[in-house]
This record gives sequence, structure tokens and C-alpha cells, in this order.
Amino acid sequence: MDLNLSRHFLIAMPHLSDPIFSRALAFVCEHSERGAMGVIVNRPLGMTLSTLFEQIDVPLHRPDVADLPVCFGGPVQTDRGFVLHEPLGNWQSTLTVSDEMGLTTSKDVLLAVGDGGGPQRMFVSLGYAGWEAGQLETEISRNDWLTVEADPKVIFDLPPDERYDAALKLLGIDLAMLSEEAGHA
Repeated sequence: MDLNLSRHFLIAMPHLSDPIFSRALAFVCEHSERGAMGVIVNRPLGMTLSTLFEQIDVPLHRPDVADLPVCFGGPVQTDRGFVLHEPLGNWQSTLTVSDEMGLTTSKDVLLAVGDGGGPQRMFVSLGYAGWEAGQLETEISRNDWLTVEADPKVIFDLPPDERYDAALKLLGIDLAMLSEEAGHA
């Protein structure tokens, strides 16, 4: 496989009308010949981390993350939490995204945060986005997505409603420049 989009943003093109992915910014955590998985990083659910912790009955002793928005990460396993975090740490169930970043699904990371520890920077979603083998490549060839190497600051330092435009800026593109019509040279 030539194309590896791990640690890249997928920026939905304006013509992508699927309600799940319309104006979505997805962060690809893993991409191989078997497919791809990532999380949508700009779809807040209207819930904060403190609300999530109340729901799972875990006290939260990290005021610095209490107001972080919990996002809709994608249509797969929407009942399950996915924590994208830096530093990598050592958790029970973590996909290593890079030397500095992991995607953890085990509750131990949330328990550590509740106790006042855990990763320094984190993004929490319910659910993830998955693509079967070749599916993402097909969608990109149809001009459904723009891709750019991800800057973690877009995920960890900006509010969700600013992330899509910030990712476009990484490409030097303003949303007004994008047409809803796809063309091939």
C-alpha cells in the first residue's frame, strides 16, 4: 500500500452530503491495507467531560479538563469512549498513533484522569469512524476528502467549531475557495 494516511486529517469536501460526514474533520489514527479508523474531531455532543464522568459515576479531580467537550467520533461503537491523548502513557487498551499520541478505549485512562492524573492533553469521543480495505482510497479518488498531515494543536488547543477551518488553513485553503462540484484535470 502506497498511501498511509495515519496521523492525517480528512477534511470533508462541501459536496459530501452524508449527514454524518458533512463538514466533518476526521483524524486518522490507523491506516493499513486492512482499512482505516479514526475519530471525527469537530462534532461536539453538547456534553462536557464532567457530565460524562457523572454518567459513568467516576469523580473528576481535573478542573483543567472538566469543560472539555465530548464529541461524536463516528458511527461505529457510539456507546464506547475513545480517548485521543498525549503523552502516550501505558494503558490497558491503547492504539499507538505516534511516539507521543495514543487512542485508548480502556476505562483505566478515565479513572486516572478522575484521580487527578492521566494524560496531559486529551480529546474524548463516543464512537469512531471506520473504513474497510480500499474504501477510504476510493472516497479520496472521488474527491470526497482533502487530506493533510495533522497538527495535534488543532485537536487539543482549538474549540471544535474552529477545527475544520484550521485544518483547511494547513493546506492554505479558505472554505470559500472550495466548490461543491468536483472536477478532474
